[in-house]
Amino acid sequence: KHLSFFSGFGPFRQYLVNSSWEAVKELSKRGLGENVDLHIMQLPVVYQKAKEQVFKIWTTFQPQLAVHVGLASSAKALIILEQCGKNKGYQEMDACGFHPEGGCCLLDGPEKIESTINMKTLWKNISVEGIDIIFSRDAGRYVCDYTYYASLYYGNGRAAFIHVPPLSKAVTADFLGKALQTIILEMLKQCGEESE
Repeated sequence: KHLSFFSGFGPFRQYLVNSSWEAVKELSKRGLGENVDLHIMQLPVVYQKAKEQVFKIWTTFQPQLAVHVGLASSAKALIILEQCGKNKGYQEMDACGFHPEGGCCLLDGPEKIESTINMKTLWKNISVEGIDIIFSRDAGRYVCDYTYYASLYYGNGRAAFIHVPPLSKAVTADFLGKALQTIILEMLKQCGEESE
């Protein structure tokens, strides 16, 4: 069995229910087939704590793939596939009112790290009825981007990040869980092709 790890985020600002965590819980109920052992974890919207949890995921579980899901508050009905994480520029305060020293994730880390998953290929190969999916190279310089960068760093690029929109009448947790399942099954196909 391949171990895959999924995380969503907890509440922050006006989002008392974070759609990313709701989507990950739904995905967990649905599963990814018999070959995938799926673990989930909620990360706090706090730079340092999220980074510590990500470090723990890679050192303790050593998954084949870690997929982090975050809430893009600007996205109306968009799912955004993020290709890379950035090391610097984190000036915005997290849920505890902190931001990283020097606005930096890892002092000796490279400027940016690309995922081994080709998000552009994924984006071309996938469609989910009822929602647009876009490809992005900028995950937004907040806790999401920070977490993604840390995960790419600790996991040697074997991480992916998906931004989901806030929950609404049209975009339910169930709907997002289904969408994630479709996207991640396609992602796992890519992982399989790599290892063959």
